[in-house]
Amino acid sequence: MKILLLGEYSNVHATLARGLRELGHDVTVASNGDFWKNYPRDIDLLRHDGKLGGLALLAKIYSRLSAWRNFDVVQLINPMFVELKAERIAPIYRYLRRHNSCVVLGAMGMDYYWVSECVNRKPLRYSDFNIGDELRQDQTAVTEQREWMGTQKEQLNRLIARECDGIVACLYEYFVCYEPNFPQKTAYIPLPIALSSAVSASHFDLHSPLKVFIGISRGRSEYKGTDIMLRAAEELAAKYPERMVLQKAEGVPFDTYQQMMEGADVMLDQLYSYTPSMNTLLAMSKGIVCIGGGEPENYEILNERELRPIVNVEPTYQSVYQQLEQLILHPELLPRLKRESIEYVRRHHDYLKVARQYEAFYRQISEKE
Repeated sequence: MKILLLGEYSNVHATLARGLRELGHDVTVASNGDFWKNYPRDIDLLRHDGKLGGLALLAKIYSRLSAWRNFDVVQLINPMFVELKAERIAPIYRYLRRHNSCVVLGAMGMDYYWVSECVNRKPLRYSDFNIGDELRQDQTAVTEQREWMGTQKEQLNRLIARECDGIVACLYEYFVCYEPNFPQKTAYIPLPIALSSAVSASHFDLHSPLKVFIGISRGRSEYKGTDIMLRAAEELAAKYPERMVLQKAEGVPFDTYQQMMEGADVMLDQLYSYTPSMNTLLAMSKGIVCIGGGEPENYEILNERELRPIVNVEPTYQSVYQQLEQLILHPELLPRLKRESIEYVRRHHDYLKVARQYEAFYRQISEKE
């Protein structure tokens, strides 16, 4: 198949492209590299700063549109798959829809259905937008509601979701927001991870101090719960200075992030998530134990009945503090969790296995044409 992957979140499309190519498909990735993370791509769609940045990007895309024809599959990472206003993206989408065989929408991050469902129907006990019946009031959550509800972004998202051939959700959370609205075309496919080379045997030995790692997203700390996780980790590092060391990575490129992560025992990530993200899964593939999203629904959607490697936490300071302190005081728990983390990623997220699931989905929707 000839496949165009448009846009990028957390290395999803770049990793998927690698798997699809190894299966023999002709794949092109066009993206902005997910901003400062600078993930690999074949066509750079980074928008430069300044008043002319948008016009330059628009001109670049229009100059390439004739080459973005006759693909078997065009997959959009998100309705806002390039850094332009929604009203600028709509005609680009219509062109892609008209001149390619199948269009797939990724349910992989911030969009209208994610926001609206969490705000209104509330299918999750907690999320980026609600804790139980209460709506979160941090600035990012409020801003995203304004950005996506009753706006051009909402209209674009509705248009693409209605017209596209298929929708792929990469997390349990996104699946339960899209599937009730589009049951005939929504599929859940796990995130793709290129497993690390063999982890050193010494990584599984008991050692002190415990190395704890946390990544901090620029301007999104409160929204993602990193502020709470960081506060708990810093207090425990002060309480147990000989048993724990804390390393922080903030706003660094992907390659630097990976290097800083190496050798960690524990990672803190995604307080309000039910499921591990790309960064969490990458850490798990290296035998790093993750404290964050590991709710029962995460294992159920994968039909995983044995492994429980993720140290799940409630979205509270106390829960994070207690779970991290438990690992500090009982490091003998770590070897098993480290091995289970690697096996979990190998079993469910290996990039070739995931690429085969995408391949099957693409063929399924192609046959409906």
